[in-house]
Amino acid sequence: MGQRIAFMGAGAVGGYVGGHLAHFGYDVTLIDPWPEHVETIRAKGLALSGITPEEHFVAHPRILHLTEAQGLAKEVPIDIAFICMKSYDTEWATTMIRQYLAPEGFVVSLQNCINEERIAAIVGWGKTIGCVASHIEVELYEPGHVRRMVQKGGAHYTVFRIGEVHGRVTKRVEEVAAMIGRIDSIKVTNNLWGERWTKLCMNGMANGISAATGLSSPEANRNDAIRRFAIQLGGEAVRIGRALGYAIETIGNLDPNRLEAAASGDTTALGEVNAVILAGTNTRRSPDQRPSMGQDMRKGRRTEIEFMNGFVVAKGREVGIAAPANAALTETVKRVERGEIPARPENVAALRW
Repeated sequence: MGQRIAFMGAGAVGGYVGGHLAHFGYDVTLIDPWPEHVETIRAKGLALSGITPEEHFVAHPRILHLTEAQGLAKEVPIDIAFICMKSYDTEWATTMIRQYLAPEGFVVSLQNCINEERIAAIVGWGKTIGCVASHIEVELYEPGHVRRMVQKGGAHYTVFRIGEVHGRVTKRVEEVAAMIGRIDSIKVTNNLWGERWTKLCMNGMANGISAATGLSSPEANRNDAIRRFAIQLGGEAVRIGRALGYAIETIGNLDPNRLEAAASGDTTALGEVNAVILAGTNTRRSPDQRPSMGQDMRKGRRTEIEFMNGFVVAKGREVGIAAPANAALTETVKRVERGEIPARPENVAALRW
């Protein structure tokens, strides 16, 4: 536990993972831009909660405000730096922590979307690792308190997937996996890019929809028109990801082959995919569970829509495949974000692609 670990971003994911590691005894420093959050953790600790009573405890990680990060120059260098910022904050956050890295130190992207290339442009590919978190459903809902709104994956579902950008399994990846594996299920993957695109497909089917409609994930999934639109979003993303050469894994509980077929008009596949999505609304989760972009919209924050559905559209152009549903959702979310229209179910239910 002698390695020094920093988290750039102590929000939902950074606070959840960093808080757990600090609770386990690792040398963790959280760095965050929200003064009230920083001061609350200093005064009272970081309260973590979940579905079961065992998930409720208070961690006491060291935390710095961004303006205090320069003090790291007087300390032992950082061995592992987790980037847990929004995608649009990736470059500056990586640049800030780079100068405090140990010679053999490295950066782990523990974020939504695909940011490894942006990180590598700053610290180099040899210092860049990716970690995907799926079905973690965490929220920073008030200063100093992160809650998880779904049951842990455990033996039933792999929550974290970590890998090197070159696909080989290394000692450093195995060491980080052992740390995070104390929180919830994890696997070391030799298919980081495929895992990343798989998560992008999953996020793309839920995040923007919640932001545009104001609905929770269970509410959106129970709406026939919105659920059909989500299937179209996922099918477009699968098609483009495969054209880019990615080996796409199971998307939550969805077979990517059946998802692509459903989006392409296969009625049998559509019925199968509908059944899987509807079955998922009965799992143990908060009925108010919203993906990160839905949370951002409710808080008046900028969303990651350009880095999610907009990214699918941009990559589709590169391989000559249109993504009209993803393009329509991207524009709709931007309109809600700008205040031109309110968040409401009709924003998505009435979309045509």
